[in-house]
Amino acid sequence: METTSAEEIQLRHVELDVLIPKMMREKARERCVEHVQAFSHCCKESGFTMVFKCREENAAMKDCLIKHYQDPDFFQECKKEYIQEKLEYERTGIRRKHRIQKLPTSM
Repeated sequence: METTSAEEIQLRHVELDVLIPKMMREKARERCVEHVQAFSHCCKESGFTMVFKCREENAAMKDCLIKHYQDPDFFQECKKEYIQEKLEYERTGIRRKHRIQKLPTSM
C-alpha cells in the first residue's frame, strides 16, 4: 500500500481558494471569539443604531480577523490540517464531522 505525505499532496484550485480559506475563517472566528462576542452583544443591545454605536467593536473584530486571514503561517497551518483531514478521509471513507459525531460521549 502506497502512503502519501502531506508535502506530496497536490491540491485542487477549489481546495486552495475556497475550502482552506473557509477553514481559516472558521478558525479565525474561534481565535477572535472575544471580539466577535463583543460585536454581537453590542449589536443586540443597540438594535437599528448598531451601525453607529458598534463601530469600535466592529473595527476590533475586523482587525483581529484580517490579521489571521493575512498570516501566511496561519494559512500553512490550516492547509496542513486540511490535508491531514483529506488523507484521513481517503483512508477511512468517513468525513471528519461524522468521525466526531460517532465518538462515545461517556465511557
